[in-house]
Amino acid sequence: MEMYGKILLIAMPLFLALVLFEKWYGWKKKRDTVRTMDMISSLSSGITNVTKDVLGLSLAILAYPWLVRHLALVHIESSVLVYIIAFIALDLAGYWVHRVQHVYNFFWNGHIIHHSSEDFNLACALRQSVSTVVRIFAIFLLPAALLGIPEKVIAIVAPLHLFAQFWYHTQHINKMGFLEKIIVTPSHHRVHHAINPEYIDKNYGQIFIFWDKLFGSYQEELPQVPPVYGITRPVRTWNPIRINFQHVWLLIQDAWHTRSWKDKLLLWFKPTGYRPADVITRYPVSKIEDVYNFEKYEPASSPALRTWAWIQLFVILLFTSYLFGQIAPIKSLNPAYIFWYGGFLFVSVYSLTDLMDRNSTAVIAEGIRLLLGGAFLINQHDWFGINNFWQPAWYFIGAYLLLSFIITAWFVWKHYQEDQPVKISGAQPI
Repeated sequence: MEMYGKILLIAMPLFLALVLFEKWYGWKKKRDTVRTMDMISSLSSGITNVTKDVLGLSLAILAYPWLVRHLALVHIESSVLVYIIAFIALDLAGYWVHRVQHVYNFFWNGHIIHHSSEDFNLACALRQSVSTVVRIFAIFLLPAALLGIPEKVIAIVAPLHLFAQFWYHTQHINKMGFLEKIIVTPSHHRVHHAINPEYIDKNYGQIFIFWDKLFGSYQEELPQVPPVYGITRPVRTWNPIRINFQHVWLLIQDAWHTRSWKDKLLLWFKPTGYRPADVITRYPVSKIEDVYNFEKYEPASSPALRTWAWIQLFVILLFTSYLFGQIAPIKSLNPAYIFWYGGFLFVSVYSLTDLMDRNSTAVIAEGIRLLLGGAFLINQHDWFGINNFWQPAWYFIGAYLLLSFIITAWFVWKHYQEDQPVKISGAQPI
């Protein structure tokens, strides 16, 4: 937990710099593939995911250490070879986990966030799930367990394997020659994120593309078929927390509404997208029929709102970085504090992205954030030990939380005025 937080303190600024560089590069080349609000949504999603991981908010039903202890046939001594084998084993496991997530209704909920952007860029790589609380896929690491790969090796290699999947989420790198036959490239992954009939549910590989060729899920990017990105049932929100639970909520509703007891039990494990026939007609949901003609999600936003969204994002990143850098000291104050702090970050992201959606509920989330942050300040007369670094911080954080609530309420009021049926002629969004 603490070590992963320290790693993220280095990785997060690097990822942010690369995301911003891609935005600048696209502008310079007159091929901008990054919409501002979509990018902020993606970065916000990344914050929720890494916070969840650092706090350890998941439970493994079948843990890898158990597999090693009970099933290992041999034990490979620690060497460069063991790390190479661990990397390949992780990639094979990742292929199958990825494929299962795409194929079965219930498991799609844990992956939908990653495909929810209607753009394809480095920022969307950071859209990762927070909805997977129970992890059941350790079984796919069975080859590593049979070889006796130590748990500590997997723990070291796993973040490297994850971070190595970041770079190929871009439209600015074309095909890469002979590397196309070995590793997953941007061209391969553009296919994977596309909803074109020719491309959908292809190229599950994470680092090595030969798994797809071996198991029959490979598709080359075709010059005459430009990829169109997103999901066929658009999420229509910037809020990553809403997105994370949108699909499973649809499944719960379908299980409740269908008259078929068989479907109530089995729809969870049907192919992704399956809905009972009697539910489709009574409770239709929006679905893209023509991938080449649909309107991307882009609610009205003004320069003022976009500027405020950037300010809020950077402040939330500062709060997140402080948590990751001070996990041990915060736990020494009170072990429960890190979870309360994590809750504060989740509410912060919810409030920001709900405001970007122009939802009036943003002011409710911001009010909860103000009360939660105020309770921390009053209870500790500090902010989780920050007074040890800078004494006036307590006052600045309190003033910021109050100002943030006021500004959010102001935006909500302005959006309400703008969205009324009768509008003032010539009025512009603020």
